[in-house]
Amino acid sequence: MRAERAGDGGPLVAGFGSAGFRVGERHYPALTLTPEAAAEWSPPPLETLDEAALADLLAGEPEFVLLGTGPTLKRPPAGLTRALEARGIGLEPMDSRAAARAWGVLRSEGRRVAAALYPLI
Repeated sequence: MRAERAGDGGPLVAGFGSAGFRVGERHYPALTLTPEAAAEWSPPPLETLDEAALADLLAGEPEFVLLGTGPTLKRPPAGLTRALEARGIGLEPMDSRAAARAWGVLRSEGRRVAAALYPLI
């Protein structure tokens, strides 16, 4: 799948598949995205995901975080949702393919978002 968009909105997911996500010429099994950078991510099991695992993303004070939960939508821990809401940051869980697509659309709109994408396998 090709998910690239033109513009200067930061790193863009150019494609994804069973090997992971492609940003530029690099492939990432799992990654985080901010308006400034894409980074490889070694996510914890979703049921233990907490603020500490997203610290780099949250430092930029995004409006919300797109959370790609892997090949299917899964609910993140309620404690994480509450902790982010207390900071005024929304959490939008969806499957990782949808999150990769949404990232490009939202960044093309200039939205201040961050993303954390679990592997597709």
